[in-house]
Amino acid sequence: MSAKRAPMSPPDLPGFTYVDVLGSGGFADVYLYEQHLPRRRVAVKVLLTERISTGSVSEFTAEANVMAMLSTHPAIVTIYQAAVARDGRPYLVMEYCPRPNLQVRYRREPFSIAESLRVGIQVAAAVETAHRAGVLHRDIKPANILVTEYNRPALTDFGIASTTAAASESAGLSIPWSPPESFADVPHSDPRSDVYALGATVYTLLAGRSPFEIPDQRNTAADLIQRIETMPLPPLGRADAPASLMRTLERAMAKPSADRFETALAFARALQKVQIELSHSVTPIDILDDSAHEEAEPDEDDGLTRVRGVVSINPETSPAAGLTRPSAITVPVAPRFDPIAPGTPPATPAASVAFDTVRRDAPPAASVADTVRPGASFGAPGASIDETIVRSGAPVAPTAQFETPALPAPTGKKSRRALWWSVSAAAVVIVGVIVGVSLPSILGGGAEPKPTATEEDSEPQDPIGIGVAAPEDLVGTVVPDGVAFTWTNPAPAEGDTYLWSLAQVGVAPDFTSTPETGVTVPADPTGKTCIEVMVRRANGTASEPTTECTP
Repeated sequence: MSAKRAPMSPPDLPGFTYVDVLGSGGFADVYLYEQHLPRRRVAVKVLLTERISTGSVSEFTAEANVMAMLSTHPAIVTIYQAAVARDGRPYLVMEYCPRPNLQVRYRREPFSIAESLRVGIQVAAAVETAHRAGVLHRDIKPANILVTEYNRPALTDFGIASTTAAASESAGLSIPWSPPESFADVPHSDPRSDVYALGATVYTLLAGRSPFEIPDQRNTAADLIQRIETMPLPPLGRADAPASLMRTLERAMAKPSADRFETALAFARALQKVQIELSHSVTPIDILDDSAHEEAEPDEDDGLTRVRGVVSINPETSPAAGLTRPSAITVPVAPRFDPIAPGTPPATPAASVAFDTVRRDAPPAASVADTVRPGASFGAPGASIDETIVRSGAPVAPTAQFETPALPAPTGKKSRRALWWSVSAAAVVIVGVIVGVSLPSILGGGAEPKPTATEEDSEPQDPIGIGVAAPEDLVGTVVPDGVAFTWTNPAPAEGDTYLWSLAQVGVAPDFTSTPETGVTVPADPTGKTCIEVMVRRANGTASEPTTECTP
């Protein structure tokens, strides 16, 4: 096996103090620095000296532009600045995400259903935002989803992203999460290709392995490609996974792209329906859209989607945000840059699964599967799964650029004149109703009108919990069996139940339903036992959680 390249010495950056190495790869090194003003820890991605050229610097700049115009999204890693160090190496200063990325976590153990759905919705919202800006990610996978200090997923590595202005169809390739069209004679990408990768990523979190990786069988790149192209999606094998979740993943990962969800937003909404079915709190979908206006009418999905206006998204970056990986025709195999948390155990050998991104500069005359010898990994012999495999090919065949899917026409910003006319008309109607109801009563000549709707019928539906009062008086008492927690419901309604979960640092909550206003849990070995409790209405809505710790 080839030796992993040692990281280069960190550059001297004015206003920053070097702390440690976070990761190294074939295109860049990532270091931990402390910024002086404002004082904070940041991740600095530095292009390798041997990769510096006119083309690579412009591509590196394009990656910065793509991430900068999207990084205000809560599920996309934030870019703070980009510049060139004194030694000539370009660098990006990014948000530091100290928690292990999703690849590290799912290899330890599968995710819970609740956390997989939450992460899937949040990342799908980030991808939908990118698509509305005309940007395809094209390398969505667990390793490219970092985790912030607040335990939120953050999509990163837009290094092979493209925009509607991209001049070619060159792309990177992470085999286990790539759709079948990536292995065609003339590969292509569109928004539904990212939808496939989203579905494959959620499947991986749930199953603890990539979708077409079969335990105790050969899982070379050639095997994976053959299964991706021909094999139905294997069952998750989890008793706690509802059939609706499996159907959602099967549609997202359908072989023909036309059979998939049309947008990442549609996929996120399908995951929300599974949350509602399971009586989980519904994760809102945050979308940045420059067509949104402050006075736009409410979304038709009752608040499940939060569209926020933004004016900084512009797919026409300068230079155009095309491929941000140095183009190469006959470049030796090199380790792939994959920022991971310090202390992460080394990756397993490539004999199992090719988990890394494959650089594709030009489509070969034959299909990808034909270029891989049976039983061999996709790339140079002995290459690690954490290496980027650069392959050569025939001249680029012309391919159609993807078009951003047509979005529903916005309800529009009402003019103030129209608004005043609407208010005036409403006032006239209200006065008419009052006169019609009161006058017969005053004259004694008519019966009182019958109500047309009950109070229960008129209660607004609120899928994200606004208006549902949180539990009160949550207290814990140490008992022989552990810790007994009790609480009260400040505004009880018929059919109310309660969702509770242990609250532990770094662990996503996994809520359990109970009809009682109390529960006994095992005492935490640390001596401090904490839980979160929510009120859940019969219609599936839930309150914000209340947290209490004992002692």
